[in-house]
Amino acid sequence: MDRLPLPLEGLTVVAVEQAVSAPFATRQLADLGARVIKVERVDGGDFARGYDTAARGLASHFVWCNRGKESIALDLKDPRGLEVVRRLVADADVFVQNLAQGAAARLGLDAATLCAAHPRLVAVDISGYGASGPYADKRAYDMLVQCEAGLVSVTGTPGQPVKAGIPAADIAAAMYAFSGVLAALVRRGTTGRGGPVEISMLEALAEWMGHPLHHTMHDGTPPARTGLAHAVIAPYDAYPTADGGRVLLSVQNDREWRRLAEQVLGQPELGDDPACATNAARVAHRERTDALVAKALSALDADEAMARLERAGIACARLRDLRELAGHPQLAARERWREVGTEVGTLRALLPPITLPGGSEARMGDVPALGEHTEALLRAVGMTDDEIAALRRDGVAA
Repeated sequence: MDRLPLPLEGLTVVAVEQAVSAPFATRQLADLGARVIKVERVDGGDFARGYDTAARGLASHFVWCNRGKESIALDLKDPRGLEVVRRLVADADVFVQNLAQGAAARLGLDAATLCAAHPRLVAVDISGYGASGPYADKRAYDMLVQCEAGLVSVTGTPGQPVKAGIPAADIAAAMYAFSGVLAALVRRGTTGRGGPVEISMLEALAEWMGHPLHHTMHDGTPPARTGLAHAVIAPYDAYPTADGGRVLLSVQNDREWRRLAEQVLGQPELGDDPACATNAARVAHRERTDALVAKALSALDADEAMARLERAGIACARLRDLRELAGHPQLAARERWREVGTEVGTLRALLPPITLPGGSEARMGDVPALGEHTEALLRAVGMTDDEIAALRRDGVAA
């Protein structure tokens, strides 16, 4: 049987993007087969290129978010550079931008303006707080939005709130932008019209805060910060093992507690002990509950602890660091690693988590060098050799 093509093959995306939210959204589109043209500044490009040099001299954020794209470097403050973008958009299916609030509108690259000119275009505006309201013009970086959305208030230990270790607000906005584009393309397939898509980092992350938000609004009290523990379930935490590892386990109901007591703790009588027989009792006596589990697991190495928990049907996991994630046996067994080309050679990268059995594998194209495709794209929009030379001479293209 012939393999199905990637679902977005034949679609063209133009993105005036930077940092994480828009680039991560358009990378999803590229992985699914879309052609993505990334418009960058002539003076250094997407500023995420300069975040670090961890990926063999390249920035880890940039490598993660920008594979499979074509890079054109233009000065959009010059009318000639802006005209190139307008020509590219005229032939595009999707446009995405996450410039500072108001900047796209000043350039005529906001979703409303572009969709009025190109009715089939799907155009995405990604902002920190939305286009209206008292926060519309505030600077919005990931950590700031994590704080405004309350994520930091529920993350950490009782004495110390902390931000998430990944750019959660950026990722939330990116994934809603990605799904918003797909939804708008489906609608275009039935109506023939594209239309604007608006994404706010605050609103995206506020949606992800659903459980603690509803808990607080309806119960009146926010969930406590409990580190790796769970605010309303016990035992649910990480426990040290004899070899220096840490094993997490979660007991979801009283039947599981009885199995844990008998088969792992070696104290079957705890299954009926009023101080720990129910989840409410275990939470009320959390210190005693955790001490019982910790004592049992501290006598075992991590492999043995995991084996016993698995045999007892208790949900469990290892507390892995990032080096261990890179060598995770499950990812290896499922052959999730690929090589992606860059200007410094190939780098390992994970296949995207959307798997389409029976279809072509995700297109994990190269990470572009700054302006790598400038000349080819200028020619594609009808520029002559003399015009291209003038743009380069004047610093409008690079």
